[in-house]
Amino acid sequence: MLSSTGMRFLVGAGHLQLSALYSTEINPFKRIPVLDDNGFLLSESRAINAYLCNEYAKDDSLYPRNSQGRAIVDQMLDFDLGMLNHPIMDYWYHCILKNNPHDEVRYQKMFNPLKKFNEVLDRYDFAAGRTFTIADVSLLASVSSVDALGIGLAKYPHILRWFNQSREIIPDYNQINHTGILQIKELVGQWKGSFGFEFS
Repeated sequence: MLSSTGMRFLVGAGHLQLSALYSTEINPFKRIPVLDDNGFLLSESRAINAYLCNEYAKDDSLYPRNSQGRAIVDQMLDFDLGMLNHPIMDYWYHCILKNNPHDEVRYQKMFNPLKKFNEVLDRYDFAAGRTFTIADVSLLASVSSVDALGIGLAKYPHILRWFNQSREIIPDYNQINHTGILQIKELVGQWKGSFGFEFS
């Protein structure tokens, strides 16, 4: 979609404070990725995905135009941001990036949202119903982070089924995601070695 519309998709890693990617003009929230659509600048992947669907999608399969279908997708996007992704990132930043010992309280906060998402996927093929939407794209990134941390998904069979199925739907998913996952696994491995810790 991006290549066909001539838009720039700006990505980066780390704290590149001197990079134009993090300039206040381009990216006031200092978040990546950043989208530049002919001068229209937007950060936060969920907002970017919704914008791209609204502006360029050939149909509304990824982000329904009817109010009820869209509301369910938005509900799952909010679930991802507020419930599933938040404790994952909290553990990641506090323990691994800051090289602190394992925090059991933070660790346990990841599991209730995973349980709830597993229950959703017991009823539906995908996050928002029978079809793959941008909610699945967002949730896939969060669950990929859980997987990269080395936390097994076998205890969540519906998530595991959805995880494998969704990765096949996104074109070039493994190629796009491979480098980032390897970087996460390398950092996690170093952290585990420093503290002699393994996830149960």
